[in-house]
Amino acid sequence: MTPGTETTSTDKRSDRTRAAILRAARERFAAQGYERTTIRAVASDASIDPSMVMRYFGNKAQLFDAALAIDLRLPDLTAVAPNELARALVGHFLERWESDPADDALLVLLRSAVTNEHAATRMHEIFATQIAPALAAALGPELAARRAGLVSSQLLGLGLTRYLLRLPAVTALTRDEIEDGLAPAIEATLEPSQVLLGEVGDTAG
Repeated sequence: MTPGTETTSTDKRSDRTRAAILRAARERFAAQGYERTTIRAVASDASIDPSMVMRYFGNKAQLFDAALAIDLRLPDLTAVAPNELARALVGHFLERWESDPADDALLVLLRSAVTNEHAATRMHEIFATQIAPALAAALGPELAARRAGLVSSQLLGLGLTRYLLRLPAVTALTRDEIEDGLAPAIEATLEPSQVLLGEVGDTAG
């Protein structure tokens, strides 16, 4: 075996090992949440020694971040008409969650964020770095900065109640009913003239 071939083979084994660890970690975090998941359990699921998990990812927090490196895959909102923006956001998240909810890293993260500070911080980072810029492209940076947090809370509230808590009043709704009910609330949040909680002090002054 030539040196170059040996290096390529080693790299491929390393990639397979890393992929196996991440797959096992996602499944564990989905089933047990952050607190109850252990490095040893992930290693057992991946059929490797726990030291290998530490070698590739350092600790559980770093493994969690790597396993849940989430791209919200938001559409280009500049191409969406202003009166369709809210409905497009709701439809996007419904499509994402319902295409394969058992394998959606965002729902795994949401489940852990309810009880774990590290997961909650990670969730905040993902939405702050992805929702706000996407809205900024359609609404402008100033308005998007003020509205992104509330829009995120509405979308995450939908995920929490429909897919994690499974509240009957929410799970019974069709996708069209959810879009019809939630889109107007988000549209009102996005309205430039709307006075929101965070802006009351400014207008009062």
